[in-house]
Amino acid sequence: MLFDLALGGHHGGYIQHLVEYADRQAFAGVIDIVVLPQFCEIHQDTVAAISSYQHPAINLVPISTAEAAALGDRHSGMNRALRNLREWQLFCKYAKKLQTTHALIMYLDTCELPLAVGMQSPCPFSGIYFRPTFHYDLFANYQPNRKQRLQQWRERITLGRILHHPQLQTLFCLDPFAVKAIEHDRSNVQIVHLADPVQPYPSIQLDLATFRTKLGIEKHRRVFLLFGALDGRKGIYQLLEAIALLPPERCQNICLLLVGKTNATERANIRSKITVLCQIAPIQLVECDEFIPEHDVSSYFQLADVVLALYQQHVGMSGILLLAAAAGKPVLSSDYGLMGELVRRYQLGLAVDSTDPSAIARALSGCLLELPETLGDRSQMQVFAEQNSIDRYTSTIFQYLNPDANHFLPVSIRDKI
Repeated sequence: MLFDLALGGHHGGYIQHLVEYADRQAFAGVIDIVVLPQFCEIHQDTVAAISSYQHPAINLVPISTAEAAALGDRHSGMNRALRNLREWQLFCKYAKKLQTTHALIMYLDTCELPLAVGMQSPCPFSGIYFRPTFHYDLFANYQPNRKQRLQQWRERITLGRILHHPQLQTLFCLDPFAVKAIEHDRSNVQIVHLADPVQPYPSIQLDLATFRTKLGIEKHRRVFLLFGALDGRKGIYQLLEAIALLPPERCQNICLLLVGKTNATERANIRSKITVLCQIAPIQLVECDEFIPEHDVSSYFQLADVVLALYQQHVGMSGILLLAAAAGKPVLSSDYGLMGELVRRYQLGLAVDSTDPSAIARALSGCLLELPETLGDRSQMQVFAEQNSIDRYTSTIFQYLNPDANHFLPVSIRDKI
């Protein structure tokens, strides 16, 4: 059973890659995929792909609308804790109902509380761990505040208890630096670094000039891409403040390309600030306020001169870094945590304090004064993207969840795991 009660972002792709791999390799078993009912609407590409596979034992199992409504929201710490407990109850319910022999919890972070207090599962399970911070002291320029120190301490205690849960088989972690730190803990759980899969770009060369014309981007402008659902955590407000600090001659060379669906409340706030900005700064603004299908995502990254990843103290990996690296495009990124460390180590672009509009403004000026080709190291970007290939992601999971399946791994992949 694949269990994932989250939506948007990578969630559809993570599931689709595993199902495609299972179908290609004629996986000798049943795969039940337990998701929210909205999954079928939001991840139509994934649902369509699943329905087209020849493997007869791959089943999409949406929970009921009533069960989804009863989960509650995540708007406060208490609400998140209650929702996590309810998700665990649903996990156990469906594992029993589907007679699951092994489960992969696609977002193990939501199960930390029930696992730490020793709640039992109907079956053995493994999980993907997304958001560790306990090891961030290892990163350059990391200066945690009191709240972050407390969070790190809480994580160490909680993770120690989780790793001794008798039914946990494999902990997959997207953060390679966290894996090294976790390995010091004495437990029987396998700790495995998991690639964060990035879709390879199509071999057919995109006609960028035609695409620019279609979007109405002026020829002299440099394209700064902000991709994904726009909200405060993406740093959109700090970015707009930073642009307002730039002199007019810099702004005349900026095209801000905003691509992604935004909820109505956030859209109204962003729109009001953009309206004010455009009155004082001669930038060009191009908006695509819609959900972008997976097969169209690469076009926007190939078009960009600089990709913006100005998350506000984001924890964990970022698919934006991977998509930019696969396209060979530099990022202007937050310098916080794992994102900042990856940008520095792989020379993916510029890493700045994304909470400070003046620091962002200085970096934007640098991006405008330098040629985009001189920002970052293209060979290192390629290495970073290749280390997070879809093949590495899928083969790693199938190897550790089904050791007998190692015979169908390509030799080149098997040797690298």
